[in-house]
Amino acid sequence: MVVITNYFLEHPREHIQLPFFVELCNTTKSSISEDLDIIDAVFQKQGCGYLHRTTGAGGGVKFIPVLSDEKSLAFIQSLCRKLEDPERILPGGYLYMSDILGDPGMVRQIGHIFASRFSSLEIDTVVTVATKGIPLAYAVAAYLNVPVVIVRRDPKVTEGPSVSINYVSGSSRKIQTMVLPKRSLQEGSRVCIIDDFMKAGGTIQGMMNLLAEFHAEVQAIGVLAEADDEEDERIVTDYTSLVKITNLDMAKQIIDVQPGNIF
Repeated sequence: MVVITNYFLEHPREHIQLPFFVELCNTTKSSISEDLDIIDAVFQKQGCGYLHRTTGAGGGVKFIPVLSDEKSLAFIQSLCRKLEDPERILPGGYLYMSDILGDPGMVRQIGHIFASRFSSLEIDTVVTVATKGIPLAYAVAAYLNVPVVIVRRDPKVTEGPSVSINYVSGSSRKIQTMVLPKRSLQEGSRVCIIDDFMKAGGTIQGMMNLLAEFHAEVQAIGVLAEADDEEDERIVTDYTSLVKITNLDMAKQIIDVQPGNIF
Protein backbone atom coordinates (compact mmCIF):
# COMPACT_ATOMS: atom_id res chain seq x y z
CA MET A 1 0.00 0.00 0.00
CA VAL A 2 2.90 2.33 0.67
CA VAL A 3 4.20 1.84 -2.88
CA ILE A 4 0.77 2.40 -4.43
CA THR A 5 0.03 5.46 -2.27
CA ASN A 6 3.40 7.00 -3.12
CA TYR A 7 2.75 6.44 -6.83
CA PHE A 8 -0.62 8.18 -6.59
CA LEU A 9 0.92 11.18 -4.80
CA GLU A 10 3.63 11.50 -7.44
CA HIS A 11 1.24 10.99 -10.39
CA PRO A 12 -2.02 12.81 -9.56
CA ARG A 13 -4.86 12.70 -12.10
CA GLU A 14 -3.05 10.00 -14.12
CA HIS A 15 -5.25 7.12 -15.28
CA ILE A 16 -3.65 3.85 -14.22
CA GLN A 17 -4.89 0.37 -15.05
CA LEU A 18 -4.80 -2.28 -12.31
CA PRO A 19 -2.37 -4.65 -14.13
CA PHE A 20 0.29 -1.96 -13.71
CA PHE A 21 0.04 -2.22 -9.91
CA VAL A 22 -0.18 -6.01 -10.08
CA GLU A 23 3.19 -6.09 -11.87
CA LEU A 24 4.68 -3.30 -9.75
CA CYS A 25 3.86 -5.02 -6.47
CA ASN A 26 4.07 -8.61 -7.69
CA THR A 27 0.65 -9.50 -6.31
CA THR A 28 -2.88 -10.34 -7.47
CA LYS A 29 -5.59 -8.12 -8.90
CA SER A 30 -7.97 -8.87 -6.02
CA SER A 31 -5.31 -7.87 -3.49
CA ILE A 32 -4.70 -4.59 -5.34
CA SER A 33 -8.43 -3.91 -5.40
CA GLU A 34 -8.65 -4.35 -1.63
CA ASP A 35 -5.65 -2.07 -1.12
CA LEU A 36 -7.27 0.61 -3.28
CA ASP A 37 -10.38 0.54 -1.10
CA ILE A 38 -8.27 1.14 2.01
CA ILE A 39 -6.18 3.87 0.37
CA ASP A 40 -9.29 5.65 -0.90
CA ALA A 41 -10.86 5.59 2.56
CA VAL A 42 -7.72 7.06 4.15
CA PHE A 43 -7.41 9.78 1.48
CA GLN A 44 -11.00 10.84 2.08
CA LYS A 45 -10.70 10.68 5.87
CA GLN A 46 -7.60 12.88 5.76
CA GLY A 47 -9.37 15.32 3.42
CA CYS A 48 -6.60 15.30 0.82
CA GLY A 49 -8.37 13.69 -2.13
CA TYR A 50 -9.99 10.52 -3.40
CA LEU A 51 -9.58 7.71 -5.93
CA HIS A 52 -11.73 7.82 -9.05
CA ARG A 53 -12.24 4.30 -10.40
CA THR A 54 -13.67 3.21 -13.76
CA THR A 55 -14.64 -0.22 -15.00
CA GLY A 56 -14.58 -1.94 -18.37
CA ALA A 57 -11.81 -2.83 -20.80
CA GLY A 58 -10.05 0.50 -20.36
CA GLY A 59 -10.92 0.79 -16.69
CA GLY A 60 -8.53 1.85 -14.00
CA VAL A 61 -8.02 4.35 -11.23
CA LYS A 62 -6.63 7.82 -10.73
CA PHE A 63 -5.95 9.97 -7.69
CA ILE A 64 -7.84 13.29 -7.57
CA PRO A 65 -6.00 15.55 -5.08
CA VAL A 66 -8.92 17.57 -3.70
CA LEU A 67 -8.22 19.26 -0.37
CA SER A 68 -11.24 19.49 1.93
CA ASP A 69 -12.89 22.89 2.47
CA GLU A 70 -12.12 22.61 6.19
CA LYS A 71 -8.38 22.20 5.61
CA SER A 72 -8.34 24.83 2.86
CA LEU A 73 -10.08 27.42 5.05
CA ALA A 74 -7.80 26.69 8.02
CA PHE A 75 -4.71 27.28 5.86
CA ILE A 76 -6.13 30.43 4.27
CA GLN A 77 -7.02 31.89 7.67
CA SER A 78 -3.48 31.25 8.93
CA LEU A 79 -2.17 32.87 5.74
CA CYS A 80 -4.32 35.95 6.40
CA ARG A 81 -2.90 36.29 9.91
CA LYS A 82 0.62 35.95 8.54
CA LEU A 83 0.02 38.67 5.93
CA GLU A 84 -1.38 41.11 8.49
CA ASP A 85 2.07 41.73 9.96
CA PRO A 86 2.69 45.53 9.58
CA GLU A 87 6.34 44.88 8.78
CA ARG A 88 5.20 43.54 5.40
CA ILE A 89 4.11 46.99 4.20
CA LEU A 90 6.32 48.24 1.37
CA PRO A 91 6.53 51.73 -0.20
CA GLY A 92 3.78 52.31 -2.73
CA GLY A 93 1.21 50.28 -0.81
CA TYR A 94 2.61 46.87 -1.72
CA LEU A 95 2.88 43.82 0.49
CA TYR A 96 6.02 41.75 1.02
CA MET A 97 5.22 38.12 0.12
CA SER A 98 8.56 36.76 -1.10
CA ASP A 99 9.04 34.66 2.05
CA ILE A 100 5.73 32.90 1.39
CA LEU A 101 6.54 32.34 -2.27
CA GLY A 102 9.91 30.94 -1.22
CA ASP A 103 8.51 28.50 1.33
CA PRO A 104 8.10 25.10 -0.42
CA GLY A 105 5.56 23.86 2.13
CA MET A 106 3.31 26.90 1.85
CA VAL A 107 3.59 27.04 -1.93
CA ARG A 108 2.71 23.35 -2.16
CA GLN A 109 -0.36 23.91 0.02
CA ILE A 110 -1.46 26.87 -2.11
CA GLY A 111 -1.05 24.75 -5.22
CA HIS A 112 -3.16 21.99 -3.66
CA ILE A 113 -5.97 24.43 -2.86
CA PHE A 114 -6.06 25.90 -6.36
CA ALA A 115 -5.87 22.45 -7.96
CA SER A 116 -8.79 21.36 -5.77
CA ARG A 117 -10.84 24.32 -6.92
CA PHE A 118 -10.10 23.56 -10.59
CA SER A 119 -10.16 19.74 -10.38
CA SER A 120 -13.37 19.39 -12.40
CA LEU A 121 -12.06 21.47 -15.32
CA GLU A 122 -10.25 20.22 -18.41
CA ILE A 123 -6.86 21.93 -18.20
CA ASP A 124 -3.88 21.22 -20.46
CA THR A 125 -1.41 23.84 -19.23
CA VAL A 126 -0.81 26.27 -16.38
CA VAL A 127 0.31 29.72 -17.54
CA THR A 128 1.96 32.44 -15.47
CA VAL A 129 4.02 35.57 -16.01
CA ALA A 130 7.60 35.89 -14.79
CA THR A 131 8.70 35.99 -12.09
CA LYS A 132 6.88 35.77 -8.75
CA GLY A 133 4.03 33.67 -10.05
CA ILE A 134 6.36 30.88 -11.21
CA PRO A 135 6.54 28.92 -7.90
CA LEU A 136 2.75 29.00 -7.58
CA ALA A 137 2.26 27.90 -11.18
CA TYR A 138 4.53 24.88 -10.72
CA ALA A 139 2.75 23.93 -7.49
CA VAL A 140 -0.67 24.03 -9.17
CA ALA A 141 0.64 22.20 -12.24
CA ALA A 142 2.13 19.45 -10.06
CA TYR A 143 -1.31 18.64 -8.62
CA LEU A 144 -3.06 18.97 -11.99
CA ASN A 145 -0.26 16.94 -13.62
CA VAL A 146 0.15 19.35 -16.54
CA PRO A 147 3.09 21.44 -17.88
CA VAL A 148 3.85 25.08 -17.08
CA VAL A 149 4.22 27.86 -19.64
CA ILE A 150 5.89 31.12 -18.60
CA VAL A 151 5.06 34.46 -20.23
CA ARG A 152 8.03 36.85 -20.13
CA ARG A 153 8.57 40.58 -20.48
CA ASP A 154 11.45 40.22 -22.95
CA PRO A 155 12.12 37.63 -25.69
CA LYS A 156 14.85 35.04 -25.18
CA VAL A 157 17.10 34.13 -28.12
CA THR A 158 17.23 30.51 -26.94
CA GLU A 159 13.43 30.12 -27.19
CA GLY A 160 13.06 30.83 -30.89
CA PRO A 161 10.33 32.90 -32.59
CA SER A 162 7.88 34.55 -30.19
CA VAL A 163 4.50 36.26 -30.22
CA SER A 164 4.46 39.60 -28.41
CA ILE A 165 1.75 42.08 -27.46
CA ASN A 166 1.57 45.44 -25.75
CA TYR A 167 -0.86 45.89 -22.89
CA VAL A 168 -1.81 48.58 -20.40
CA SER A 169 -1.12 47.85 -16.75
CA GLY A 170 -4.37 48.20 -14.84
CA SER A 171 -2.86 49.96 -11.83
CA SER A 172 -0.01 52.09 -13.24
CA ARG A 173 -1.63 52.63 -16.67
CA LYS A 174 1.77 52.09 -18.28
CA ILE A 175 2.20 50.33 -21.61
CA GLN A 176 4.18 47.12 -21.16
CA THR A 177 5.14 44.14 -23.31
CA MET A 178 4.54 40.41 -23.00
CA VAL A 179 6.09 37.67 -25.11
CA LEU A 180 5.46 33.95 -25.48
CA PRO A 181 7.54 31.58 -27.66
CA LYS A 182 5.52 29.94 -30.43
CA ARG A 183 6.78 26.47 -29.46
CA SER A 184 5.77 26.79 -25.81
CA LEU A 185 2.00 26.49 -26.24
CA GLN A 186 -0.07 24.45 -28.67
CA GLU A 187 -2.93 26.22 -30.40
CA GLY A 188 -6.30 25.59 -28.82
CA SER A 189 -4.85 24.62 -25.44
CA ARG A 190 -7.09 24.82 -22.38
CA VAL A 191 -5.18 26.86 -19.85
CA CYS A 192 -5.27 27.94 -16.23
CA ILE A 193 -3.71 31.33 -15.44
CA ILE A 194 -1.96 31.66 -12.08
CA ASP A 195 -0.54 34.88 -10.61
CA ASP A 196 0.66 36.01 -7.19
CA PHE A 197 -1.08 39.40 -6.93
CA MET A 198 -3.87 41.26 -8.69
CA LYS A 199 -4.88 44.87 -8.28
CA ALA A 200 -6.89 46.00 -11.30
CA GLY A 201 -6.13 42.93 -13.40
CA GLY A 202 -4.18 44.53 -16.24
CA THR A 203 -1.44 41.89 -16.23
CA ILE A 204 -3.92 39.02 -16.32
CA GLN A 205 -5.91 40.71 -19.08
CA GLY A 206 -2.65 41.08 -21.00
CA MET A 207 -2.00 37.35 -20.63
CA MET A 208 -5.52 36.59 -21.84
CA ASN A 209 -4.97 38.77 -24.91
CA LEU A 210 -1.66 37.05 -25.60
CA LEU A 211 -3.20 33.59 -25.19
CA ALA A 212 -5.92 34.57 -27.66
CA GLU A 213 -3.18 34.76 -30.30
CA PHE A 214 -2.73 31.01 -29.73
CA HIS A 215 -6.51 30.44 -29.78
CA ALA A 216 -6.18 29.13 -26.22
CA GLU A 217 -9.21 28.71 -23.97
CA VAL A 218 -8.82 30.20 -20.49
CA GLN A 219 -10.57 27.71 -18.21
CA ALA A 220 -9.63 29.28 -14.88
CA ILE A 221 -7.76 32.18 -13.28
CA GLY A 222 -6.22 31.89 -9.83
CA VAL A 223 -4.50 34.65 -7.84
CA LEU A 224 -2.90 34.28 -4.44
CA ALA A 225 -3.85 37.78 -3.24
CA GLU A 226 -6.12 40.49 -4.59
CA ALA A 227 -6.29 44.13 -3.52
CA ASP A 228 -9.70 45.54 -2.68
CA ASP A 229 -9.08 48.98 -4.17
CA GLU A 230 -12.18 51.00 -5.02
CA GLU A 231 -10.11 53.59 -6.91
CA ASP A 232 -9.08 51.10 -9.61
CA GLU A 233 -11.76 49.62 -11.83
CA ARG A 234 -11.36 45.84 -11.94
CA ILE A 235 -10.60 44.72 -15.52
CA VAL A 236 -10.83 40.99 -14.78
CA THR A 237 -13.90 39.76 -12.91
CA ASP A 238 -13.96 35.98 -13.40
CA TYR A 239 -11.18 34.72 -11.13
CA THR A 240 -10.49 32.84 -7.91
CA SER A 241 -8.49 34.42 -5.08
CA LEU A 242 -7.18 32.91 -1.86
CA VAL A 243 -6.89 36.13 0.16
CA LYS A 244 -8.14 39.70 -0.19
CA ILE A 245 -6.34 42.76 1.18
CA THR A 246 -9.25 44.92 2.31
CA ASN A 247 -7.25 47.69 3.97
CA LEU A 248 -3.62 48.79 3.86
CA ASP A 249 -2.94 51.98 5.83
CA MET A 250 0.71 52.98 5.53
CA ALA A 251 0.35 55.87 7.97
CA LYS A 252 -1.19 53.75 10.73
CA GLN A 253 0.74 50.61 9.74
CA ILE A 254 -2.44 48.55 9.54
CA ILE A 255 -3.20 45.65 7.17
CA ASP A 256 -6.54 43.90 7.04
CA VAL A 257 -6.61 40.60 5.16
CA GLN A 258 -9.54 38.22 4.76
CA PRO A 259 -10.21 35.02 2.78
CA GLY A 260 -10.74 35.64 -0.93
CA ASN A 261 -13.63 34.53 -3.11
CA ILE A 262 -12.52 30.88 -3.32
CA PHE A 263 -15.44 29.85 -1.11
